[in-house]
Amino acid sequence: MSAKVKIQPSGHEFVVNDDETILEAALREHYVLPYGCRNGACGACKGKVLDGGVAMTPGAENTLTQEEKSAGMVLFCCARPTSDLVIECREIGAVRDIPIKNLPCRVESIDKISHDVAVLSLKLPANERLQFLAGQYIDIVMKDGKRRSFSLANAPHDDAFLQLHIRHMPGGTFSDYVFNTMKPKEILRFQGPLGTFFLREDSDKPIVFVASGTGFAPIKGIVEHAIRKGIARPMRLYWGARNRAEIYMHALAEQWASELPNFEYIPVLSDSPAEDVWAGRTGLVHEAVLTDIGDFSGYQVYACGAPAMVEAAHRSFIQRGLPEDEFYSDAFFLSKDLKPVP
Repeated sequence: MSAKVKIQPSGHEFVVNDDETILEAALREHYVLPYGCRNGACGACKGKVLDGGVAMTPGAENTLTQEEKSAGMVLFCCARPTSDLVIECREIGAVRDIPIKNLPCRVESIDKISHDVAVLSLKLPANERLQFLAGQYIDIVMKDGKRRSFSLANAPHDDAFLQLHIRHMPGGTFSDYVFNTMKPKEILRFQGPLGTFFLREDSDKPIVFVASGTGFAPIKGIVEHAIRKGIARPMRLYWGARNRAEIYMHALAEQWASELPNFEYIPVLSDSPAEDVWAGRTGLVHEAVLTDIGDFSGYQVYACGAPAMVEAAHRSFIQRGLPEDEFYSDAFFLSKDLKPVP
């Protein structure tokens, strides 16, 4: 049985079909709710049910705190209506008019820039262009129909190739393929752009970027977009990794810091071996941010990388005064076998 959903405060209405989640139906009707992983793990799509009932995917509620559940919060990517609904959530207007496409692409190059990170450059057909916002991601659709999600590391103005940063996870189906088997000129298929991790340009607040590992990829796209547009807001990038080798584009981030008067770069290593001869910051990356910033009430934060880092950053920064709606995140998970977005 289909159900009607009304979004507050916008008043927009849409119908959810039997086989759809609330998020899937909203996206089909071009109402873009905040979302990230689409499998209930990142929590980006949470919102409140004001009236009506929903059934949640088993296990998905573990992402919510008991307080959130008691307040009527649900994850819209895992919730199916059991009646007509009234929900409360933010809508993201900036991505509404960007079409989600299913496209082929050709592998232009595979640049293994470190022992476990490859930069994959993908070329679209000559008559196609992917419109996207810096920071969004695409789903690579494998031959068996399974999907792997990767952030776009290039900015929209630099779209001759789509750039992905692939970390090698031994035993990982796609990353093993990239590192051991993939050859230039191969054809892949993908769906995108997806996600709501992108720069909110209508703000003048200072920006704190927090990345771990290849969580640097979408932040790279956002920074390059900001440079292109001449955005002069203060920006500070904290990039966390275990050792020096994992800061795989250290020179690029140092270049931004040396050339841009409004940009600061702080690399942080959590497990640096003696041979790194590291004289920089050490420890957990979100704790380095907490050391430097006492009051977050005047900032915007963009965090991307390991789920544990994103969760710890969110919790601790909110406790230090960061407004809930000024924390934007994209948590990386080892695999995302996902349903298509309409």
